[in-house]
Amino acid sequence: MEKWMVRLDARRFGPWAVVTGASSGIGREFARQIAASGINLVLVSRRAEALETVGQDLSREHGIDYRVVAADLGEPGNEHLVMDQTEDLEIGLFVSAAGTGQPGAFLAFQPAQLLRQTQLMGVSHMLLTHHFSRRFAARKRGATLLVSALGADSGIPFHANPAAAKGMVNALGRSLHAELREHGVGITVLIVTPTETPLIKKMGLDASPMPMKPMPVAQCVGEALEGVKRRKMVVVPGRLYRIMNAVMPHSLVRAMTANMMRQSTTFVG
Repeated sequence: MEKWMVRLDARRFGPWAVVTGASSGIGREFARQIAASGINLVLVSRRAEALETVGQDLSREHGIDYRVVAADLGEPGNEHLVMDQTEDLEIGLFVSAAGTGQPGAFLAFQPAQLLRQTQLMGVSHMLLTHHFSRRFAARKRGATLLVSALGADSGIPFHANPAAAKGMVNALGRSLHAELREHGVGITVLIVTPTETPLIKKMGLDASPMPMKPMPVAQCVGEALEGVKRRKMVVVPGRLYRIMNAVMPHSLVRAMTANMMRQSTTFVG
């Protein structure tokens, strides 16, 4: 068994799991680790061809069934594609990992861009969580993992609107943790710390000068799934990041983040 691989009980979290953002990065690693537990997968993202590749690889390696749902969750209403195409399946786990990085000065974005960011990284998570939590409550079991981001609760300069959307996801999961527990349903928030994914490059960031190197994506996902197993409310992967998150004042975090994010922003003149 790989160092960071976490085995899930298919009787508790299966027989099917839904993973959004499954074509790359953290979402793809969630799919890989869940498949290793013998749980069938519904893979969701915009790119059907990439999802087919992921599904075929995991089916061949772990003998699971899979279903591809091509849905752009940045478009309002497309969450219904996921709902409708999973109606006939017994879902036990929902991993809401859809998102992207769009750094930039807030004033440089157009209103339509801001609305799309909020839909993709906030509203779609809320609507799908509501849908699957209702299904889980009817079965008295099941769990949701919501993917948020480090700094979303304190603000991320030059990434303000995505931080606000992820802050909504953070608050949603924390708020629902006790509420859904009464129905036998789990919900966990993953606060993603710097992780080795294509998103770092997409954000325009250089990992080499970072004082703390990005962690392997398998570690981030493994710690998150362990948190789901233990019914934890929040998971912050990496011991040093947990300490930093607990003790550093929000004002200092914002100042450090602002200096780092300026290198990949677009300014309004």
